[in-house]
Amino acid sequence: MAIDNFPAQLQPIIQQGYLAREFTAGLQSRIAFRAIADREIFPNRIGESITKTRKGLKAPVTTPMNPSQNTNFDNGLTPSSWSVEQYTLSINQYGDTIDLNVVSEGVGIADQFLANANTNGIQALQSLDRIARNTLFGGGIGGVGGYIGGNTRVTTALSAAGADVAVDDIRGFLSLLNSSGQVVSVGQSSGMTVTVGSNAYTLITATADAVNVSTAPLGKSGTLTFSTSVAVSDAVAGSPVVASTAPLVLRPNNRLTTAQLVAPTGNYGSSTYVPGDTLGIQTVLAAVAALRMNNVPTIDGAYHCYLDDQQMLGLFRDGDFKYLYRGAYGSDTYRAGSVVELLGVRFIPTTEAPLQASLGAGVIHRAIVCGQGALIEGDYNGVVEIPDSDRALIENLDGIMMITREPLDRLKQIIAQSWYWIGGFALPTDATVNPSIIPTSTNSYLKRGVVIESL
Repeated sequence: MAIDNFPAQLQPIIQQGYLAREFTAGLQSRIAFRAIADREIFPNRIGESITKTRKGLKAPVTTPMNPSQNTNFDNGLTPSSWSVEQYTLSINQYGDTIDLNVVSEGVGIADQFLANANTNGIQALQSLDRIARNTLFGGGIGGVGGYIGGNTRVTTALSAAGADVAVDDIRGFLSLLNSSGQVVSVGQSSGMTVTVGSNAYTLITATADAVNVSTAPLGKSGTLTFSTSVAVSDAVAGSPVVASTAPLVLRPNNRLTTAQLVAPTGNYGSSTYVPGDTLGIQTVLAAVAALRMNNVPTIDGAYHCYLDDQQMLGLFRDGDFKYLYRGAYGSDTYRAGSVVELLGVRFIPTTEAPLQASLGAGVIHRAIVCGQGALIEGDYNGVVEIPDSDRALIENLDGIMMITREPLDRLKQIIAQSWYWIGGFALPTDATVNPSIIPTSTNSYLKRGVVIESL
């Protein structure tokens, strides 16, 4: 790469690779949600979407063949095929830039040059990590909702039986998979089975509110319309509304909705302390059991649990966790204040875990326990083919492009340091894995992650 057009004091930094190392150091500062994504090459252009098809399996055969029908060319067999399902992956371009004035920075130009590269690297990492997180929890374009979709509650009680029910979040109720494995809107299908309160109803359409008042992260408030009237006893304010294909959402003490979470009481360590609905090891193990029942593969031998430090604090206060580590208080787990790996789960604290404002009992925290294949990352395959230029330095670092442009202004004083990434994330479904294939599996479309809500 040509570096003659850059100031002399910056050329050694570029020549020895310091600039790229500073950018990479920022990229590696705190990898979380993006780390679980399976990487794929996206052959289309920016702004386009591609629908990918995933094949299912065939149900096991447990009935013996009838010897009297073992005749002719087909030997009495009827051909069967495996089912398919589809998910949509879209890519867009993300990026930012920062300027460096070689005159105003004076003798500190080299340090500022490296600082800008490091800051860009951290920003790029956080941006991609947040896009991945938003896809996990909020769903993607053309999808069936994220891992908290299809789990909501009634916001306005019905005074009389009616077909329209106002809910806090309509994600997970907008689309479903048809018999061909294609994602279609609920209105284009025969309906979705949804449990409101204690009874099941058939959902025929979901409409978003003109003004979004949802309390859930990335949520969309709206109205669900059913084919029959919903009973008043089922549509009480705060009643759970759960789609039959919704991902599993766990809460301590089997709370049915987010609003039912109960805050701790008393002072921690006192005889009157009651932990309330904080994160405990038993809830995590329930999530692991659900993943194993769906035969979700692990990531390097363990499931990943992404959580914030407040949830980690609740874990350390959990009685079962303390009993497990009794006599091991000098372990790295307690000295470092974090769990590395425990009971088949790798705990990864992150500051990007989504928080929800209090509904009366305190801030609501969400952890997600997931296995391999929970997230797909599509990287534009043409990103490395962008030609170099005599007027810019281009580095490809883990799919993120770092661009350093020489001064092009009239006074030749301003260097531009930029980054961009072309790609996107998607949530692949596993609807074809049903109890006929794996007897212990669930009906959830999204089976590779379990969200845990707690205080």
